[in-house]
Amino acid sequence: MSQFRERFSRFMIGRYGADKLSRFLIGFTFALIVAGIFIRSYWVDIAALFLMVLSYFRMFSRNIGKRFEENQKFERISFRVTEFFKKWRFKFQQMRQYHIYKCPSCGQKIRIPRGKGKVSVHCPKCSTDFIKKS
Repeated sequence: MSQFRERFSRFMIGRYGADKLSRFLIGFTFALIVAGIFIRSYWVDIAALFLMVLSYFRMFSRNIGKRFEENQKFERISFRVTEFFKKWRFKFQQMRQYHIYKCPSCGQKIRIPRGKGKVSVHCPKCSTDFIKKS
């Protein structure tokens, strides 16, 4: 077993290897294979095969610079997507715990805890006081 590992290590010298994009492609391929079991469409199987070949091509590629750029583009896109969902999740948690009111004079958003009854709200921006129900 160690001889196989040594040979594979020597084979991978100078090659790109696995990165975040490759792991995503393999995971998506697995999801397509599982979906293909239920859908029974050969297009799903062809797409899964194509993605698997693409991911292994990227892992065994010697053009490290190009594969690195591809991975950086993927990471930028995945960061935007994950940040969008993190913001959405944070806003949802805030809506469950707090009421968010706007100051009637300046429009500043003010966060008030829920369940406190009628509360006098003081705007930190323009010092206006108004009463709201939390």
